[in-house]
Amino acid sequence: MDSMGCQMNTADAERMEGQLRSLGFARAEEGTPAQVVVLNTCSIREHAEAKVYSYLGPHAARKRAGEDLAIVVAGCVAQQEGEALLRRVPEIDMVMGPQYANRLGDLLEGVFNGNQIAPTHIMEDPTQPQRSSTVCAWVNVIYGCNERCTYCVVPTTRGSEQRGSEQSRPRDAVRAEIEALVAEGYREVTLLGQNIDSWGSDLSPKQSFADLLRDVGGVDGLARMRFVTSHPRYMSPRVIDAVAEVPALCPMFHIPFQSGDDGILRDMGRGHTAARYREIVHNIRTRLPDAAITADAIVGFPGETEEQFENTLQLMRDVRFDQINTAAYSPRPHTPAAVWGDQVEEGVKKERLRRINELAAEHALERRQRYLGRVEEVLVEKRNERHPAQVKGRNPQGCPVFFEGDIDELKGQLVPVRIVEARPYSLVGERAEGRFAGGRYADDGESVVVEA
Repeated sequence: MDSMGCQMNTADAERMEGQLRSLGFARAEEGTPAQVVVLNTCSIREHAEAKVYSYLGPHAARKRAGEDLAIVVAGCVAQQEGEALLRRVPEIDMVMGPQYANRLGDLLEGVFNGNQIAPTHIMEDPTQPQRSSTVCAWVNVIYGCNERCTYCVVPTTRGSEQRGSEQSRPRDAVRAEIEALVAEGYREVTLLGQNIDSWGSDLSPKQSFADLLRDVGGVDGLARMRFVTSHPRYMSPRVIDAVAEVPALCPMFHIPFQSGDDGILRDMGRGHTAARYREIVHNIRTRLPDAAITADAIVGFPGETEEQFENTLQLMRDVRFDQINTAAYSPRPHTPAAVWGDQVEEGVKKERLRRINELAAEHALERRQRYLGRVEEVLVEKRNERHPAQVKGRNPQGCPVFFEGDIDELKGQLVPVRIVEARPYSLVGERAEGRFAGGRYADDGESVVVEA
């Protein structure tokens, strides 16, 4: 099971592995030929399709040599390429888009009966994933995306049978999954959706994402809950209020802005302006001054001038993000912008990417300074693989925190950690005495407010 790309893909891979295990399969040992090979693909980055074909080569060769194995290509490239994958690599047994991850088990029955399969419909997800963590879990709440950003393949790869239409999971189904996770000992849940604030708009009667947050965020025993990804067009003050008022909700927001220039935003089809984005940030920081705000940005979009790129840098200076995922624009198949004639030169895109990354790192380090000397509540997730004497966890704002400790003792625990070093994208601390209660850190019997 090899999975590329985003958190949605990670969640899908966990579900697929869970189904394979329920059928009696186990992960193949290193160096042992697998009987079922699943490649869970991502089409966002450049040359994604070429990487898929390169990966498939050795497995297709095994099959041509007479070995008995099933080859499954799942995810966004599978949805995008469809039967073209089967024509180019006829050894593939099944091509399935991400919306069918919950059906891998029963679809494989057709493969084992000698059929090539490309499923064509979607259903609610009853499957039990094989979680990659025993502390934190992903929970899908909405599939697909109704937006039509001119650079993005998601509407044609993560949609339902209506090609991109959003499909919300029923609230009861989401809550039941979270309750089951808590019963199994999970401490943190991240709700997933390509455009998560749209959750509920397709249900009858319509429901709001803020109401979902208040409902499932109140599940007994749930320590923390996060959510991604928000769209500026749909970001509601009610969501900000829910984060501020529901104890389990973490003070962090991932809201891609993509560009700081209104002309580029119009060409991208984003449906918001830079001023609207600044307004959202103002609302968050007025209500939750210590919240983390992270984002995505694209440089070198077709037609982007130096002045327009500078507007992106200025938006970053105004906001000062905790972290930004950046990318140089690359044409993706079946997207409008891919065929526009005013493509930016590769050298210019690389230079702009270098500049935006430098500024993003500068702001990230600046934002991390506020934690120095503070005691942060850290949910311990795993051992630090680079330094085995340390454990790794995250504070409520989602920043990785490393400190010395015994993973067998601390895994899944909320631990007070005094921060002694701030790096651009992580923190280093020392275990502190005392405990947190109601957002306050109690040291030597006295409550101390953790200041923003």
